[in-house]
Amino acid sequence: MPHAAVPHPATPARTAAAVAARATGLSKVYGHGETRVVALDSVDVEFGRARFTAIMGPSGSGKSTLMHCMAGLDSVTSGSARIGDVELATLGDKQLTRLRRDRIGFIFQAFNLLPTLTALENITLPMDIAGRRPDREWVGRVVETVGLSGRLKHRPAQLSGGQQQRVAVARALAAQPEIIFADEPTGNLDSRSGAEVLGFLRESVRAMGQTVVMVTHDPVAAAYADRVVFLADGRIVDELADPTADAVLDRMRRFETAGRTS
Repeated sequence: MPHAAVPHPATPARTAAAVAARATGLSKVYGHGETRVVALDSVDVEFGRARFTAIMGPSGSGKSTLMHCMAGLDSVTSGSARIGDVELATLGDKQLTRLRRDRIGFIFQAFNLLPTLTALENITLPMDIAGRRPDREWVGRVVETVGLSGRLKHRPAQLSGGQQQRVAVARALAAQPEIIFADEPTGNLDSRSGAEVLGFLRESVRAMGQTVVMVTHDPVAAAYADRVVFLADGRIVDELADPTADAVLDRMRRFETAGRTS
């Protein structure tokens, strides 16, 4: 990549400026009485700026719920969820919509591309809807980073699954959000396409200073991150810096063993 990499310290200082998002005592409860389910139980976690964090845990551990609460897609029962210095619980619906539009990027398993638009039109669509003029130089850099320079005039049906997800990644990056939340972004891709998308996400962190928080069940995907946070029964039970796929898999197996013996 021709662009100079942004310095990427192994352990950033824990100042307010270094934290892109933070949960403090965050709990999420669904239902009442016998149907009551505690999805998140007093979670404390920080997501550093210009860092790639993976969230892992067994099915039902609360990992997607945590991401949805942190992204303002779901309300919290108690505790605090912040993007930068903004407390999400203090925002009304219109303010939340504006914050998600202007400060947060989303990547999901479903590519959510409009079939009648070209790749470039899909990339710039959120900014067009918001009435913001895209930064053409930045969009060009994003397009180059994800390897779509020769495919911008193609519609989704003319692109492979991996290329469609690259468009979704570029769309999330193009608006220069403070943080990107990715929910199983490679879940619908083959291993080669998945590796390409994960590589692009990692490159966006290292070369562009982007912040990425990714929910995944895949140890190989988690190994692309700088840090893995592990959830079980709605609580953070461990974390791992500079992960490898083998180290992540070993941690997951330990949690599964502990769950069977408890």
